Amino acid sequence: MTTDSDIMLSGPFQATDGKGRTLDVKAIRIFDEGYGIIDVYADFKDRLEPGAYKDTALLRQLVERLRALGYKGPDFGHGDPGLQESRTIVLEAPEEFTAFAKSRGWKNLAEDFD
Repeated sequence: MTTDSDIMLSGPFQATDGKGRTLDVKAIRIFDEGYGIIDVYADFKDRLEPGAYKDTALLRQLVERLRALGYKGPDFGHGDPGLQESRTIVLEAPEEFTAFAKSRGWKNLAEDFD
């Protein structure tokens, strides 16, 4: 699930999908370096139903978890459908997420070229 290049934003918690099922989220994480847009990875204990990354109720709870940890900003969209996995939902963070990510140790590699 994680590597040395991950920044853990949240540990385990439970979320409910749009059908009312309780899902165990193992972690929410980002990679420690990137260029501009940040992908946020929500890892789940069990396999997700196909298309779970489009479940607005579930996505809202993932963002609310980040807000409880200090993120202030708009909701996220789901990441590229090709990035989604059977136990991971990839979210594309809005630009406003950058300040929160930096506060957690994320480095924008593009700034090295400014």
